[in-house]
Amino acid sequence: MRHVDFSPLYRSTVGFDRLFTMLDSLGQPDQGQTYPPYNIERTGENTYRITMAVAGFDETEISIESQAHALTIKGEKSEEKAEGSEFLYRGIAKRAFERRFQLADHVEVTAASLKNGLLHIDLLRSIPEAMKPRKIAIAAEPVSAPKAIEAQVAN
Repeated sequence: MRHVDFSPLYRSTVGFDRLFTMLDSLGQPDQGQTYPPYNIERTGENTYRITMAVAGFDETEISIESQAHALTIKGEKSEEKAEGSEFLYRGIAKRAFERRFQLADHVEVTAASLKNGLLHIDLLRSIPEAMKPRKIAIAAEPVSAPKAIEAQVAN
């Protein structure tokens, strides 16, 4: 992937440092991490859902933490060993994982559920009332009747 140099934009913008840092980090691969697979979908105008395939994990082995524009999902499988059995082939992954997602401003986690090996995390973007666009009414000056010029008679 090509590297994009944002340094000329730093000279003419104020307050976009975080945006440029995020764009720079997009060019760096996440160490080739592909486990567990996930989907990100938009479920409404301001709602989103992250779905992760976490087969073999239960609710007690997964932790979800949201802090300062970052969502971290960790899974750690406890070792179970059945007496008198050994694996000839292990295709179901039991390795620990950690996935991080960058959240935009005003995005918060509303719910999380685990069903049929899929972890669903629901997100909501709630923009504060002060930041929402508002309509400004334009007041027109009232049209007044033309003024008559009166002359005063000198005594």
